[in-house]
Amino acid sequence: MKNVVVANPKAAAGRARGIWQKNREALEARLGEIEVRFTTGPGDATLVTRHVIAEGVDRVIALGGDGTVNEVVNGFFDATGRAASAVTLVVYPGGTGGDFARSIGMSGTDPIVALDEAHERLVDVGRCELTGPDGAKILRHFINISSFGSSGLIADKVNKSTKLLGGKASFYLGTLKGLIAHDNQRIRLKVDDVLDEEVVINTVAVANGRFFGGSMMIAPHAVVDDGLFDVVVVGDIGLARFLRYSGRIYKGEHIGLEAIRELRGRVVEATPCGTTPVLIDLDGEQPGRLPVRYAVLPRAIKVLAPWDLAPAGS
Repeated sequence: MKNVVVANPKAAAGRARGIWQKNREALEARLGEIEVRFTTGPGDATLVTRHVIAEGVDRVIALGGDGTVNEVVNGFFDATGRAASAVTLVVYPGGTGGDFARSIGMSGTDPIVALDEAHERLVDVGRCELTGPDGAKILRHFINISSFGSSGLIADKVNKSTKLLGGKASFYLGTLKGLIAHDNQRIRLKVDDVLDEEVVINTVAVANGRFFGGSMMIAPHAVVDDGLFDVVVVGDIGLARFLRYSGRIYKGEHIGLEAIRELRGRVVEATPCGTTPVLIDLDGEQPGRLPVRYAVLPRAIKVLAPWDLAPAGS
């Protein structure tokens, strides 16, 4: 089979290239010969992925953090929005954030060993129509979680930091900085025909995977191939209450706490009620702001993984 690794050499504060060199032999022992394509800047992983898919690749290995995985996933879709469902995505963690890898069992102490038990599975992908910084409409895809509110500001702060502290610490510090700077905002939120109301929010997570923010289990019941988003609404809470809740959020035990609720749906729409921008986090990146419309694409692409993590409470 033809394998291509798409790697971001700047991921994990520049350690991703070393991660690839260290693990190449073991990866090739399990997957076969691998060609490497290093990215050169933002958006490059999407272009490279589209190019190698057009060349007839069988597997694309995304080596980097959640941002790299997101760009590769966007490369699975052509200009018409059609997915390359015959090509398999392999996620190999090598960045500051590895939240989607965590959701599919690829973030343990040895991801190489995890591949020994891996098999292919079709998973859902989210399609997101959002508003860019200049007001233009942008179409993006995501495989893990998109959220908005304080999380958009947090993503911006984390991405502008050095990330030398590693994933969990970098995101936790960014979360504290973001919550200090953030004012909760009123939005109109629609989820299928389940919800249509104005709410004051800290964050709303539209989840395919379970983890975001460097291992917070924000959507403990999310399943990557059930054809539904888990929508977690974190209401009008501030820094003090977040600190009280944080231990339970990391463990996925926060659903039902005061000001936190969970819904499920296929289409999610959100519109700001004020003039202050409500920023969006898309798989750890900060591409724009509300208004936004999300739609789930059921079982759109194949992913190779061990799938050893069941949703909380299953």
